[in-house]
Amino acid sequence: MIREKAKAKINLTLDVLYKRPDGYHEVEMVMQTVDLADHLVFEAREDDHITLSCGVSYIPLDCRNLVYKAAVLLRERFGIRKGVHIAIDKQIPVAAGLAGGSSDAAATLRGLNRLWELGLTPDELAQLGAEIGSDVPFCVYGGTAIARGRGEMIERLPAAGPLWVVLVKPPIAVSTADVYRNLKVDEIVIHPDANGMAQALRTGDVERIVSHLGNVLEQVTFRLHPEVARLKQQMVKFGAMGALMSGSGPTVFGITDRESRAQRVYNALRGFSKEVYLTRFL
Repeated sequence: MIREKAKAKINLTLDVLYKRPDGYHEVEMVMQTVDLADHLVFEAREDDHITLSCGVSYIPLDCRNLVYKAAVLLRERFGIRKGVHIAIDKQIPVAAGLAGGSSDAAATLRGLNRLWELGLTPDELAQLGAEIGSDVPFCVYGGTAIARGRGEMIERLPAAGPLWVVLVKPPIAVSTADVYRNLKVDEIVIHPDANGMAQALRTGDVERIVSHLGNVLEQVTFRLHPEVARLKQQMVKFGAMGALMSGSGPTVFGITDRESRAQRVYNALRGFSKEVYLTRFL
């Protein structure tokens, strides 16, 4: 039996540079792992089947699940004839902009690499992860990094200081496809400064980290779902040093430099949303 944690991520910056000829968007993102995770358990089966189980009833347990795709990819690529059962304990909100599915896929690559004794390096696992989804390569490594290209080009950064993060997911579903469909790349006026954020993280300057937060998808999601914008305003009103939507949303996060301050923000937001999480940078 093998166990793996699949950690959530937030986007400290998210920029979309242009649409590529292959249909993907060229992005530049500073990504940060936080202390909120799903837990996956891998057990060898006597037969050659891949099976999944999960306590969340609406999560598909077939080829639509990135965990299943990751297992199939590894097995086919390396000619594995063995089966596996993968139990997923979901703690990361689903469809929230926190890369829960991608992180589960990355954990599957790591877990099956161990269970099947493939001996693959993290770089090799990340390359495989790029075939599954744009956020998977970062999730293979975790920590802090700049992701470029479709998300598969990872430049790792030193860990930032002990910063606290409050996450709030409003009870709405946001379609990433709809957000990108409504994004007009040529009309983006202000682009987040990923290099400036990277320098702020290297020096541990919390004020500069907060001042460099930026996500070009925010305004698109805010137009489609104004309640997300109101949630960001509440986050700052209740004491967060800075707040931002993660990914294409709808989760909004706030950063503080002290646990006690984060606890106050967390307590205040509990009156507005059921899905509030107090966590920290990893």
